[in-house]
Amino acid sequence: MTNYKHTPVLLKEVLEFLDPKSGGLYFDGTLGGGGYTEAILERSGPDGRVIGFDIDTDAIAAASEKLGRYGKRFEAVNKNYSEIKKYCDERSLKFNGLVLDLGVSSHQFDKAERGFSFSADGPLDMRMSKKLEVTAADLANSLPENELIRLITEYGEEKFAGRIARRIVELRRVRPFATTGELEEVCYLSYPPKLRRGRIHPATLTFQAFRIAVNGEIENLKNFLKEICDVIAESARVVVVSYHSLEDRMVKENFKALTRERGFKALTKKPVISAEEEIEKNPRARSAKLRAIAKD
Repeated sequence: MTNYKHTPVLLKEVLEFLDPKSGGLYFDGTLGGGGYTEAILERSGPDGRVIGFDIDTDAIAAASEKLGRYGKRFEAVNKNYSEIKKYCDERSLKFNGLVLDLGVSSHQFDKAERGFSFSADGPLDMRMSKKLEVTAADLANSLPENELIRLITEYGEEKFAGRIARRIVELRRVRPFATTGELEEVCYLSYPPKLRRGRIHPATLTFQAFRIAVNGEIENLKNFLKEICDVIAESARVVVVSYHSLEDRMVKENFKALTRERGFKALTKKPVISAEEEIEKNPRARSAKLRAIAKD
């Protein structure tokens, strides 16, 4: 699993706001390739600890291999970050800091068989964990047209959702959707010709919408944000990096409520974004927005 590739976004800023210290216990809810966790372990030496969650078994295997040298200071857990409260309650734990990176890892995007990307044809899957039963193909082949429109509009904020949904329904009558290339072509042909070669590919927002739906990403984030107060120690810090406006709005509103009602302090008055230098090295950092709060 040494070929698991993922470049952590806004790493310097995450460490600055999380401010890990020796003796602290930290939670990385989206472990991925272990980039944040490794940096937190380095910064919190000699005895800071990190518990990392990920529902992707590839990520768990890669991070365990990469970070095994830290011994008992690091633990990898094959769970969704939304299960944090149950985990803490069972073990009587409180964290000194929480971090989430809500993006899809480069490893997931780059493996065609995972079905997250349309850059190479692969199965229309998009599940971050094989434990999930419903794939993107299942949704494309079964949802009524009005539900497809809602999904693509709400989760993708796609202005041509109606056109795309109608074409999906028309084509699946002939043959069920099975590959990423088939859905990509629908999106491309549903866009007006003059807009097909814009800044983002016509399939980008629809693929985002299906991925969010397949993995229950909005519900997971909602549950996590609701449980922050129950899983942190005094003076804890919470850092979230999101990649689209739907998630960022949720984080912003929940953080506002925590500062207003629960004694938290905002560490970021507006979202922190990547510098041009980072974007040049890692184009996926372009849409990242970081927000952070601290418990006084």
